[in-house]
Amino acid sequence: MQLINTPIVIEDLLKRVELPKDGTLSVTIEQSPHMKVVLFGFAQGQELSEHTASVPAIMHQLSGEAHWQVGEKPVDAKPGTWVSMPAKMPHSITATTPCVMLLIMIKGAKDESSACTCGSE
Repeated sequence: MQLINTPIVIEDLLKRVELPKDGTLSVTIEQSPHMKVVLFGFAQGQELSEHTASVPAIMHQLSGEAHWQVGEKPVDAKPGTWVSMPAKMPHSITATTPCVMLLIMIKGAKDESSACTCGSE
């Protein structure tokens, strides 16, 4: 796979996914040797049951509200909520309203518990 030497610009991510009336819709925005970026649209009440990812990942709530369980930490996600998690951390998502969430999976990253020095809430 050849790397692209130009930026990828998306003016409005929310226009890239249509909220389903029922179920969950996923759209891959970018896939490269370094990352996979997926946009999820959830109907109210839809969920992704507990699972793990083999690589570190970031979840960013773009619209609506959802309940996330990240390891032992419950998170009531609203637009702007952002979570970084290490590989193999159990997590689940339940949409409390119709919502959109952006998932970024970081391939090839070292498996470290946390490298962030930005502080946390």
